Amino acid sequence: MKVYMKQIKMIAWFSENGTLTPFKFQIKDDNNEFITVKIGRISERSEEKLAGNRMMVYRCQSEINGVERQYELKYEVATCKWYLYKM
Repeated sequence: MKVYMKQIKMIAWFSENGTLTPFKFQIKDDNNEFITVKIGRISERSEEKLAGNRMMVYRCQSEINGVERQYELKYEVATCKWYLYKM
């Protein structure tokens, strides 16, 4: 997997107990057009600190342009920003 660390637009929800679940996201491609990706499956959730910042890490799998791909999303808790970390 290649590391991108690109900021993305995300739609997510919180459960009653406060668990954050990503639903779908948009990312700009090379032509500056948005691609929408619906998250098919979340295989792992974890928490880490990156440069002292608390991050929620999600390993996911989705069909992107007809190909099943695995990728990693990160949510920075302090700034409420989402990133496509690896693909």
